[in-house]
Amino acid sequence: MSMRLDHTHDIGARSWVESANAPQSAFPLQNLPFAVFRRAGTAEAFRGGVALGDYVIDLEAVAALGALSGMAAQAASACAQPTLNAFFALGPDAWRALRHALFAWFKAGDSAARTGVSIDGLTSCLVPRNEVEYALPAQIGDYTDFYTSVDHARNIVKLMRPDGSLSPNFQWMPIAYHSRVSSIGLSGQPVRRPVGQRLAAGKREPELGASARLDYELELGIFIGVGNEQGTRIPVASADEHVFGLCLLNDWSARDIQTWESVPLGPFLAKNFATTISPWIVTMDALAPFRTALARPEGDPQPLDYLSSQALPDQAAFDIQLEVALETADARRSGKGASRLSRTSFRHQYWSIAQMVAHHTIGGCNLRTGDLLGSGTISGPTASEAGALIELSRAGQSPVKLDTGETRAFLEDGDAVVMSGWCERSGFASIGFGENRSEVLPAILD
Repeated sequence: MSMRLDHTHDIGARSWVESANAPQSAFPLQNLPFAVFRRAGTAEAFRGGVALGDYVIDLEAVAALGALSGMAAQAASACAQPTLNAFFALGPDAWRALRHALFAWFKAGDSAARTGVSIDGLTSCLVPRNEVEYALPAQIGDYTDFYTSVDHARNIVKLMRPDGSLSPNFQWMPIAYHSRVSSIGLSGQPVRRPVGQRLAAGKREPELGASARLDYELELGIFIGVGNEQGTRIPVASADEHVFGLCLLNDWSARDIQTWESVPLGPFLAKNFATTISPWIVTMDALAPFRTALARPEGDPQPLDYLSSQALPDQAAFDIQLEVALETADARRSGKGASRLSRTSFRHQYWSIAQMVAHHTIGGCNLRTGDLLGSGTISGPTASEAGALIELSRAGQSPVKLDTGETRAFLEDGDAVVMSGWCERSGFASIGFGENRSEVLPAILD
């Protein structure tokens, strides 16, 4: 399904919505990502929308035109709700039908595709993006965070053990833990510095206090479209058909709290205080041109059969460019802007999205429509591609120098973390994810 290239990927296709044709636009006609929105400052109901240039296509208004038919009409009606769960549940054929209908309607010059609806009618369905606010795109029932970057894993292990050896299970399965749904929020939502137990160096007893080692983790969020029945499994070869799309995800982490609490059961308070995601979900169809081979270093063990690369599509990985920047409070006041911390690609992950889904369900766990998976921190093979400050600063030993002259070992109050993502490939239109931005607020200690 999601590997198929079709007319919606044509680099020559242009929209009559001129802002979608701008070279710097993250949302050209070939992208068409989904979100849930309403006009800012109003009491309107939230509903589904699709980004096109500087506008949001209001899918409730599209459905009300009555000019769609079949699966496309059913899909648009499902999007006229406060979450996209009903739309996700319709499955890949309905997702594609709506994508194709919107592409035809908003493509320049193709008047035959707009039979029964005028450009004036479609213009009435456009809302300027700078006039909207967003809500979580889905009702998220469960959230699982994975650990799938071999470069991130090695960087972290080297900070803890001189030999830098990976845990023996890393090369055999995608490792994950169950995380907290209630604290998932959207880009723009501030994040309060957490409080928890920490064991200071040289001390025998812990203390309660605000985290002094607050960090971000650069990840992608993976939204499940169609789930599976409990007691069944999703084969790796068809796992992509169960995924609706991807967004940017920041897995906020309190490293000092995490170090003390993680043995023997893993992170708890160090992770459950906040996870933030970008509002726009880029569909698997839109990402099809940016697939690439899933690389496994020569000499590494081959996966067990249920994760076998032989059962995967030849292009199971995605070349998604990702960048993290940091805007300090001083930089914001002086108008100096954010400093880039790192840039990497999702193609470096050791385990694919399909393998994550297959492993999640191998024991009979039922994934459900709207469930969210975190990709795990995305780091590349070079120092400048690290996906977290703990790697960039070597656990605080080598603070990172910012463009402003300031330094950071870990995040300080007033810092804003800004994540962005995009895809580019010769012969195809570049598409973007928008940004995921959140500012750190001081802890509440009383």
